[in-house]
Amino acid sequence: MTSQQQLQHLYWRAGFGPRPEDIAAGLSPAKALRQLLREAEKYEPIESPAFHYADPLGAVMAVQPAPNLAAMRPAALANPDGLSPLAPRSALAPARKLGAPVLRRRDLTPEQRKMQNEGIRDAFTKMSTAWMDRMAAGPGQLREKMALFWHGHFACRTRRPDDSLQLLNTIREHAVGRFSDLLLAVSREPAMLQFLNNQQNRKEHPNENFAREVMELFTLGRGNYSETDVKEAARAFTGWSYDGQNNFVFRERQHDAGPKTFLGHSGNLGGEEVLGIILQQPAAATFIVTKMYRFFVNDVPNPAHIEPLAAAFRKSHYDLADLAERLFSADWFYDSANVGARIKSPVELIAGLRRTLNLQIENKMPLLGYQRALGQALFMPPNVAGWPGGRNWIDSSSLLLRLQLPSILFKNAEFAVRLKDDENDILPQTTGQQRTVRNTVGAQLPLAPLQQLLGATPAAERPGQLAAFLLQATIRPENLALVQQTVAKAATPEEQLRATLISLLSLPEYQLS
Repeated sequence: MTSQQQLQHLYWRAGFGPRPEDIAAGLSPAKALRQLLREAEKYEPIESPAFHYADPLGAVMAVQPAPNLAAMRPAALANPDGLSPLAPRSALAPARKLGAPVLRRRDLTPEQRKMQNEGIRDAFTKMSTAWMDRMAAGPGQLREKMALFWHGHFACRTRRPDDSLQLLNTIREHAVGRFSDLLLAVSREPAMLQFLNNQQNRKEHPNENFAREVMELFTLGRGNYSETDVKEAARAFTGWSYDGQNNFVFRERQHDAGPKTFLGHSGNLGGEEVLGIILQQPAAATFIVTKMYRFFVNDVPNPAHIEPLAAAFRKSHYDLADLAERLFSADWFYDSANVGARIKSPVELIAGLRRTLNLQIENKMPLLGYQRALGQALFMPPNVAGWPGGRNWIDSSSLLLRLQLPSILFKNAEFAVRLKDDENDILPQTTGQQRTVRNTVGAQLPLAPLQQLLGATPAAERPGQLAAFLLQATIRPENLALVQQTVAKAATPEEQLRATLISLLSLPEYQLS
């Protein structure tokens, strides 16, 4: 592989694709990775008053600031190699309730219920759009890509946008931190506790759903715990709940304070101890690394690659940034078998189109519709296991839409050309206004970066050079010939470039990263 091919592979897997200026910068893959890691250090919440749902009578579900996990993290989670005494559970006392209570759905009139549904849908739409903007144009590419992975790993679906937004920001905040912090924070989120029924988990009538999914889907995987472990963990999580203002609450009267035995450890175990014991199991590191390998490297895990990563992950006390650096700098990451081998998820496909082409879209609502039609609506996973991914993204109808999407987007796109008059200019000797083709949808595709990437490349070779930038899978000769035939029918240089882009982006090869 050339250095450019390696760089493009890195940007697609650790982010949402390269921009022409990323390639023009001439960074080595190692330097680009260091830059991605530095940019991922900065966390900014996705926040706006417009994201918050107000109920029909005006009571607002307000998002509270995330707790300081460094101060409240038990030592068992900070040091998974050995249990230490916990901080007193009084430190987990509920925050004071503020504001009016949220209306129950059964108390609403039909008109209020309709208003509620519209308000909820509008809030989720704005939240999804804001996060897609971060993926497509934000500087913290690695943080957002890791957050997308955790969004599917900690799959959660709720009707309360504020709960979902708070969970997302918790995931984004800890996406490249320590997995122990992330696990504890997510486990205390009202959205997750509600989704997995832990508010029904009381000492007289334990509910096993939350405890089971924490082990099966979040940390260990099937076969690494027993049904007795599930029952004992459920007892440990009794009393973990939340109030109406998105605060975690430990309800001591509902907690089972009796002795428990979980994965060989006995005592008056609480939820924090259970999470700490889980992270002592070698299976936990292997489980997490395997899932990340499937998402970032290849759908088919390679034990020879995973075992050393898992050992280092555990030794680092579950440092996710360290794991990402090891994964993306491994020689095998750039093996030909791992390049152009993953089917892009709908989110990756649309965010990647926007990012690699610097595409600006005024009306982003249709993009969310296309995304949903392709099978991935943010905040709305199909079930607790999340999106299955891989070949499950493709069926006859979704493939057709995927292949037609570039034509749909660019049919009414505004192609803005701002180049000096030279041999590479599209329409020389014309004003900037005259060199802008305007249509009606409000999408804008600046061609200058692509023109600069092409440089003095002869017209006949431009489809091949653009294919090398846009496609991670090698274009088949017959497909390249078809693209060249289509481009040859275009009357002007501008139309040729537009035809080249649409033709390449409509190929099956573009569905792969």
